[in-house]
Amino acid sequence: MPWTEKDIPDLTGRTAVVTGANGGLGFQTALALAGAGAHVVMAARDPQKTSAAVARIAERYPAASLEVVPLDLGDLSVVSEAAGKVLAAHECVDLLVNNAGVMAMPQRETADGFEMQFGINHLGHWAFTAHLMPALLAAPAARVVTVTSTARHRARRLDPSDPHLRRNYGAWASYARSKMANLHCGLGLQQRFERAGAAASSLVAHPGLSNTDLSARTTREGGAGRLGPVFEAFTARSGTTPFEGARPQLRAATDPGAKGGELFAPRYGSHGPAVRRPILRRWRLQEQIDTLWQVSERETGIRLAV
Repeated sequence: MPWTEKDIPDLTGRTAVVTGANGGLGFQTALALAGAGAHVVMAARDPQKTSAAVARIAERYPAASLEVVPLDLGDLSVVSEAAGKVLAAHECVDLLVNNAGVMAMPQRETADGFEMQFGINHLGHWAFTAHLMPALLAAPAARVVTVTSTARHRARRLDPSDPHLRRNYGAWASYARSKMANLHCGLGLQQRFERAGAAASSLVAHPGLSNTDLSARTTREGGAGRLGPVFEAFTARSGTTPFEGARPQLRAATDPGAKGGELFAPRYGSHGPAVRRPILRRWRLQEQIDTLWQVSERETGIRLAV
């Protein structure tokens, strides 16, 4: 039988942090985890949208245990403040789902001068995870799930001399590279957990083609150019629902049989049940992970250490 959210075990007493929890895949992830009994910290940027999301979850699960932490991954000072609030309230974090992201944005910079997609999709999550590390390591067996995309297969290697693509920016090229960074970060973090003998594990997931607001925002912002409306229409017609799209990351986060370093995704690439999938493009993989670590530490000034 295909894995569904009904297979999530009882999470009573667990604390889960979900970035981008106020919409799309993040909302569905928060909803399912709350329904399974977890205390869910909804880390998101838009307060009005987050309040509406909290109300929707509470309507579905009146006994849901929810907490809101404002988080803007495009500003490292806000990331630090958000992580500080989580640490002040929770000695342990059992689940961290690094879900939030943007796609095919016009060339812009974050508050810290990072290229926006690399900055939000990877560097912001890098910093958030690093700050939360004490609480993750204090948990009996924490899991960190990083959300990537099949777009990573189109990515060029990270150039340490131009990590923000100032010389040759392309909206889709930047998105693909940020999603490859998500994969490499998830795999690299698992290596560090293993070297330290930590009980925590790091996994990666991708939703396939899911019809969320991500495509609509891409079109609104104009980053995808003339292809934006075409891609949005195709996603609306052929994409899975966010309810279905969240299953790979939910399985990675909760399946008792899942192991660190694994990738969960739809069986058929863009559609299908959530299953383990092989890690492809292993040529010089370790070199790319090590390069990502060096660049990320240099750009943020933050060590992601176990």
